[in-house]
Amino acid sequence: MDDSEKDISNNLKNINEKELIKRITKSFKKKNSSTKVDIGDDAAILSFDKTNLAISQDILVEGVHFDLSYVPLKHLGYKSVVVNISDVISMSVKPSQVLVSIAVSNRFKIEALEELYEGIKLACSFYGVDLIGGDTTSSNKGLMISVTCIGSTESNKFTLRRGSKEEDLLVVSGDLGSAYMGLQVLEREKKVFEVNPKSQPDLSNYSYCIERQLKPEARVDIINHLKELNINPTSMIDISDGLSSEINHLSDNSGLSFHIYEDKLPISEETKKVCKEFQISPTIAALNGGEDYELLFTVPKRFKKKIESSDYLTIIGSSLNKKNDNCMITSLGQKINLSSSGWDSFREDN
Repeated sequence: MDDSEKDISNNLKNINEKELIKRITKSFKKKNSSTKVDIGDDAAILSFDKTNLAISQDILVEGVHFDLSYVPLKHLGYKSVVVNISDVISMSVKPSQVLVSIAVSNRFKIEALEELYEGIKLACSFYGVDLIGGDTTSSNKGLMISVTCIGSTESNKFTLRRGSKEEDLLVVSGDLGSAYMGLQVLEREKKVFEVNPKSQPDLSNYSYCIERQLKPEARVDIINHLKELNINPTSMIDISDGLSSEINHLSDNSGLSFHIYEDKLPISEETKKVCKEFQISPTIAALNGGEDYELLFTVPKRFKKKIESSDYLTIIGSSLNKKNDNCMITSLGQKINLSSSGWDSFREDN
């Protein structure tokens, strides 16, 4: 390998997040029996006597994950907690505590941080979790928020990414693509404002998509709904990086492939209208948009009638005993491979 090839292989632009994590952690080996699930799932699982702890952490960085020109600090605080709660509940574990750490520059006023923590407080109150600590430090530029969420369960019935079985049904909660289209609206209005600071945008036609972007919710209600239906998913993941990317995660962990059907993808009418305005395919928004924070999971096909009777769940496909064959069957019967082209913080085109 010559120097130019080495430069390419060592450049973060040429590697996605999943590949980077695998590369930098491949030499780490588990040393403690209490570590039941480590790197590679939505949360780590630690086992102590009869109690299992789920722990998840996410970092939100200004200019990468959020833009304060259109993201209110209160909404940002709320969202920073929700995205971590979503990871914990996708393991079928109830969240109970969070730790919040921030790095902040001196361009922020104390009142701004109080607004941020009002959003954090609101999320903690709504989801019944306690803020138990964290860290605060200075930053040379901008704002960074790191949240760790902890949950516990006394059973061993936590749900992993790797549990899918052949011919399981692939199910998704809610609808997809709306958060991504909300982001498109906000980015467009930002550009309009930069040209004409006196402009007064009318966003009433985009309220649903904008809310899904700025103030997402973790689907605790779906976990409770599944318990009411007496359904235990064989695998589960939350949709933060886009449906296509998450399907590939389930596939990589289970060794199975998934076939989904374009006409089964749940997309709201408002999202379709916004897609039409922006000339973006609703299917592309659903597959690659990300930040929906819906739950994607597999269940044995004997639960088909129960799933179909639910107003909150949609069967979008199934698993099969093949490798590297994740695909979508279009409404015209064409087979399109599913790539992991959802949200990736190392891509310059996000």
